[in-house]
Amino acid sequence: MASNKKYWRSVEELKENSPIVEKLEQNEFVEEIPIDEFLGDKKTLASSATSRRDFLKLVGFTTAAASLAACEGPVVKSIPYVVKPDEITPGIPDYYASSIADGYDFANILVKTREGRPIRIEPNKLASTSGNVNARAQASVLSLYDDNRLKGPKAHGEATDWATFDKEVIAKLNELKANGESIVILTGTCASPTTRQLVQDFSTYYGNVDKVVYDAISESPALDAFEAMYGQRALPDYDFNKAEVIVSVGADFLGDWQGGGYEVGYTKRRIPDHGNMSKHIQFESNMTLTGGNSDKRYMVSPSEQKQVLLNIYAALAGTGTAKQVSQGEGVAQAVKFLRAAGSKGVVVTGIQDKNAQLIALAINQLLQSAAMNVAITKNIRKGSDVRVKQLIADMQAGKVGALIMYNTNPAYTMPDSEAFAEALKNVKLTVNCSSFEDETAALTQYIATTPHYLESWGDVNIKTGEHGLMQPTIRPLFNTRQFQDTLL
Repeated sequence: MASNKKYWRSVEELKENSPIVEKLEQNEFVEEIPIDEFLGDKKTLASSATSRRDFLKLVGFTTAAASLAACEGPVVKSIPYVVKPDEITPGIPDYYASSIADGYDFANILVKTREGRPIRIEPNKLASTSGNVNARAQASVLSLYDDNRLKGPKAHGEATDWATFDKEVIAKLNELKANGESIVILTGTCASPTTRQLVQDFSTYYGNVDKVVYDAISESPALDAFEAMYGQRALPDYDFNKAEVIVSVGADFLGDWQGGGYEVGYTKRRIPDHGNMSKHIQFESNMTLTGGNSDKRYMVSPSEQKQVLLNIYAALAGTGTAKQVSQGEGVAQAVKFLRAAGSKGVVVTGIQDKNAQLIALAINQLLQSAAMNVAITKNIRKGSDVRVKQLIADMQAGKVGALIMYNTNPAYTMPDSEAFAEALKNVKLTVNCSSFEDETAALTQYIATTPHYLESWGDVNIKTGEHGLMQPTIRPLFNTRQFQDTLL
């Protein structure tokens, strides 16, 4: 803001009728600047003998004058609360317990807010389980304020309103229902029991509806193996705190293996001061975070990893003949420690092969491993590679009348994304429930704009017997609608 204060620049200004002050009032510089000589005609300017000092004086004055003219900034007024909410104190953060379940990361979280705006995602340490937060979950708050988010529903590439959107889509769905054509709902893994029930109700109403789950980070072989052995499509839960010997064959369980979250239990048994550290042996092809923390790391080629598992099983079960592998000594050491540990040993593998996963489950069953819990399973991966391939084949054959997608971007993440994009052209009705106009949404006829999870209500069932809630921490910023409301 402008100021009327007067500042004395020198003692001479305090003296009355000071010749120096009078001269300065008329001329800023004590010495005369030869302006006429410097800025004369072209011939005079070219032959002028203006000194470098005089030139800098002139330039310095004009620069200072321009800077001073721009110093006065705009006035910003802050309006206080007329009636301040009791739960909000400016400058003091509020925390909300919620959950993240976006198809990649599943966790119970704390959301830090300032004056009604989420600014940070933190782990919920009061949650009994699933309270770990990785870098992706922490960074997810940034997508809330992403300017590329869709501001409302779209139809055929143009903005529309929800009434028109619903009218057109429902009319086409009813037409497909009358003709007995197939409707497919394609989603990422959904950990919400309520959402699964809504999908079931939708299927009951329209009749010929199929639900297909696609995970960009697939654990389909592990799911197929567990389903074949235990009759349930899920992932077993591992508690490495209960293991004295851990043998991993290509499983980076301190990273993102099967959704991650195993580092807490692992580190509890890796403290030397407690005098009871677990033994960790790692067989892998490339260096991983888990391999770097192991006690003994053996380099094996990808083609040998399944044979390593077979040799371990054959030695423990006393059946079959082990084939030679490059790290035979390492396999012998692993068998020795596992046999001594008994039920306190565990074997895990990251090989994307159903038979390899079956071998690992069989070894743990043979050991009666206490670290692998088949009664408490994880519901964070449900995708089926076989069903996704069949869906693309049906789309190519024109057998799919409508495709409704949610929380997935197959046109970008699928290995054969071009085949999916081409097959999508054969579907009569395509609807994508998304917050962004991503690669898949750009190919669909209708986009039902969904809110960010920090703007949404919901429930999650990450593990068997564990239920959590998702609550909004800010009002929806745009004209969005949850996938569940769109189904209704």
